[in-house]
Amino acid sequence: MTPDSNPSPGASPRRLRIALVEDKADLRESWSRLINSFPDFSCVGVCSSGEEALRVIPSIVPDVVLMDIFLPRMSGIECTARLKQVPTTTQIVILTAVDDSELVFMALQAGADGYLLKRTKPADLRAALLDVVKGGAPMSSEVARRVVESFRRPSRRDDPTLRLSTREEEILILLTKGYTNKEIADQLSISTETVGSHLKHIYEKMHVRSRAEAVARYMTSRP
Repeated sequence: MTPDSNPSPGASPRRLRIALVEDKADLRESWSRLINSFPDFSCVGVCSSGEEALRVIPSIVPDVVLMDIFLPRMSGIECTARLKQVPTTTQIVILTAVDDSELVFMALQAGADGYLLKRTKPADLRAALLDVVKGGAPMSSEVARRVVESFRRPSRRDDPTLRLSTREEEILILLTKGYTNKEIADQLSISTETVGSHLKHIYEKMHVRSRAEAVARYMTSRP
């Protein structure tokens, strides 16, 4: 789900629909208020737990879910993994106070499309949300540094599974630039189904489960 690219004359562009999953009431209120303060965004749902998110989010189909990690009972990582099993175009961005390397990678492996820290500035949050719906994989600079440092380790950098075909590498390069599957297909004059098939093979070779993790691994494994 992306913003309407060709709205009818006189019509306002459709607002991006954002949902929040956060157990602290004061933070839910402040983040909801911030999102609604952006003229092109609308907070369409707030959930206080992962269980509630699983009930509510598939029915409202937001463009982006902002997900906290530390939730009561079901963690945000588990909730992300389960929501990603639902066939929608909803993007999930982790929004948390913690930048622990293990949690970052657990979230990415669960299918998170981005990872931001709660201290992210409002303008940067807005830019990140716009980026993720266009196929990007936004990360706070501190998180990106941890990802880079992890992939600089020889055991990962020399991983023999990173032997992509020329076409797979072309697609992954376009993915790192934020291209959507349709834009990649148009750029390479192939079908979106073919792009999807290549991405499946790329994920298998790289042992990843999401666009964000594939982008991070590729960008930090080049000589």
